[in-house]
Amino acid sequence: MRPLSLTVPAIVGAACATLLATSPVAAAPLVAGFGSSSLPANDDGSAGPVALPFSVNYFGTTYTNLFVNNNGNLTFGAGMSTYTPSGLGAGYTGLPIIAAFFADVDTRGTGSALTTYGTGTYDGRTAFGATWDGVGYYSGQTDKLNKFQVILTDRSDTGAGNFDIWLNYAQILWETGSASGGSGGFGGTPAAAGYNAGSGNAAGTYYMMPGSLTSRALIDGGPNSLVAGSNTGTAGLYLFTVRNGQVIVNPGPVPEPATWAMMIAGFGMIGAGMRRRRTQVRFAV
Repeated sequence: MRPLSLTVPAIVGAACATLLATSPVAAAPLVAGFGSSSLPANDDGSAGPVALPFSVNYFGTTYTNLFVNNNGNLTFGAGMSTYTPSGLGAGYTGLPIIAAFFADVDTRGTGSALTTYGTGTYDGRTAFGATWDGVGYYSGQTDKLNKFQVILTDRSDTGAGNFDIWLNYAQILWETGSASGGSGGFGGTPAAAGYNAGSGNAAGTYYMMPGSLTSRALIDGGPNSLVAGSNTGTAGLYLFTVRNGQVIVNPGPVPEPATWAMMIAGFGMIGAGMRRRRTQVRFAV
């Protein structure tokens, strides 16, 4: 009798992947309520220092304000006009940064939205958010528009200075401005997303989202699409928790009870199928 080609763990893993892949995941829209202020139409501009509604401990330094940079990121200590993405990998020494989509955003073109920011409430907590709700790329191009957002929420209930970072993506159609070597919004040095303490230290002080700096990886339909991906269970929504000054990358959602029930039922069906196969083979022999 020919042995079964799949082991039980392999079958279980395949069942998990199939069940989770077929479970519908609703994409989160950009959150309203963080648009009380805006940067005027610009290229490479910044706003700040902007007061935060709560203090944050970011890699050991407590901040009460930050800078909103037109090019898709927040920095602490000063604004940043850099338009070609860098500074999210190991060895970077400079401004502490949180980058939702670090690329050459240009809001001067007709049809581009402005970069907005303000305080509000998110997940039932006091929050600060910055939103790029349909922005173009350099130089003044608006044939493709990106929609993304970064929200910081107060988590002082867990300790002084603690906060959460939420990155939200609704549409990513371009990745590069022409001054970064791009053509038509692609190629050159593409966008990056993540964070860095700016201390030059490697371990635990920086993170780049998979697909950063890789052509056509982060855009809609790309292999690392920000809109399709997630570590929260909601497409396009990512969570990074900051506790005692250290950023923790959320490992991903735990399946809901209903999902577990589906998985268990699936395992039962697999087991029954295997028993039937063994029975059929036994009689055939």
